[in-house]
Amino acid sequence: MGETVERRQWRRLIACAGGLSLALAAPLTVTQTDSPGLAGVTMHPTVAEYTQLTSSETPPTSAQCLSAGRTCFGPAATRASYNLKPLYDQGFDGRGQTIAIVDAFGSDTIAHDLHVYNTAFGLQAMCGEEGVTCSAGMPTFSVLHVQGSPGTKAPPPTSKGTGQEDRSAWALEVSLDVETAHSIAPMANIILVTTPTAETLGVQGFPDMMNAEQYVVDNHLATVISQSFSSAEDAFNGTHSLLNLRHAYESAATNGVTVLGSSGDGGTANGKKSPVGKGGTTFPFPTVGWPASDPLVTGVGGTYLCTDPDNTTSRTVLSPNVAPRCNAFPTQAEVGWTFAGGGFSHVFSKPAYQNALPGGSTSIGSMRGVPDVAFQASAGTGALVYITLPPDGQSGLICGSAPCSTGWYDIGGTSLSCPQFAGLVAIADQINGGGLGPINPALYKIGADPTRYANDFFDITTGNNTADPDIPGYPATVGWDPVTGLGTPNAANLIPDLVRAANGN
Repeated sequence: MGETVERRQWRRLIACAGGLSLALAAPLTVTQTDSPGLAGVTMHPTVAEYTQLTSSETPPTSAQCLSAGRTCFGPAATRASYNLKPLYDQGFDGRGQTIAIVDAFGSDTIAHDLHVYNTAFGLQAMCGEEGVTCSAGMPTFSVLHVQGSPGTKAPPPTSKGTGQEDRSAWALEVSLDVETAHSIAPMANIILVTTPTAETLGVQGFPDMMNAEQYVVDNHLATVISQSFSSAEDAFNGTHSLLNLRHAYESAATNGVTVLGSSGDGGTANGKKSPVGKGGTTFPFPTVGWPASDPLVTGVGGTYLCTDPDNTTSRTVLSPNVAPRCNAFPTQAEVGWTFAGGGFSHVFSKPAYQNALPGGSTSIGSMRGVPDVAFQASAGTGALVYITLPPDGQSGLICGSAPCSTGWYDIGGTSLSCPQFAGLVAIADQINGGGLGPINPALYKIGADPTRYANDFFDITTGNNTADPDIPGYPATVGWDPVTGLGTPNAANLIPDLVRAANGN
């Protein structure tokens, strides 16, 4: 897929975005935090770009993806690229652990979409997906609606309301998050935690989400929280309004819960609010997104995955590749994604765990460096996801020149990297026998040891996240860098070693 197309699609989505539910608990009402400094801040799902490939329940072939200018990854090829099979062979698949996925609005059809996805790829069925009879030992999928569950279906044609596009963007996000997290940790439970506010934030969107996460932590509902949303740190009206939202992360840290966040899909360029066409502007200097920049959160950046999507057994470079950035580095299995959020915080000082870095790393000055790790993110080398959308063109989402509809999509963004890494953490929690809590100190401990680092990470040394030519970006370098962090996981080595490092070894 051409770089120009990917950039255009990124700009379009930034302008756009601002089932069966198993009851774990009765619907709850969360007290809203009074945070007037949030007015005007826009949070958006970190789906960078998507293309509909088919309108059937049968996944597209590699040839169909190629004809759309894509290489598309199903679960088996992604697992092979990150060396997960040795973990599965030992029975490490996330069983007994729960991933909480936090998204605005949710999706009316996620139970159905999850069933289509699992059936298509022969994945473990979940109790809670459509058409599945629950049995002992089966992982569960459930939905926890916070403050109600507004429908994501299309409004009637006579409706004069707005925001359907936003809600459908979040429904797309939900399918991406739930399906890909399950593909990595197939025996982990998943709770989809939804809130009824997103783009019109005022004092609602971020506080609602943080209160929902607080509820998850306080009630010990999950050991991992995945967040595929972001807003520029500098968009907040002063740091105090941002810092007031950290309570859920502080509680998670003391309760053994790991929190992950997408690093963003604008490279170093982020806006004050969106859509830009309605009064928003881009900051004229490099910025990073929160919550990924929070020291208590593991920020997950992104790469172009330049491996063979038809190879389900090993990490093999695909050359030539339809992705131009992969062709530019024909020997590399991964390249730093142009739109991967990363850089240096303007709010948080450098945490102690970033004092020691792998040799050759980009230097981290006095402020927190973002991200910490990375995973597949580019839409040009993206993942296949199934989603149901309204059939009458009222979804608000446009695929090419036509309204999007139900079917298989190739999707990219750090929304893809974050839930997949959350699946890895669930596997680590299984090995550990419970939640690890904040994992950044352990990750950087591994990074500071040359032997462990070489064994546990794929170091991404090519690429650059200058998404906007007017805003300077950073190159991917040896060791840590502000595009891919420490790199991507060699899962069979990293996950057990992460447990050892977290326990002081």
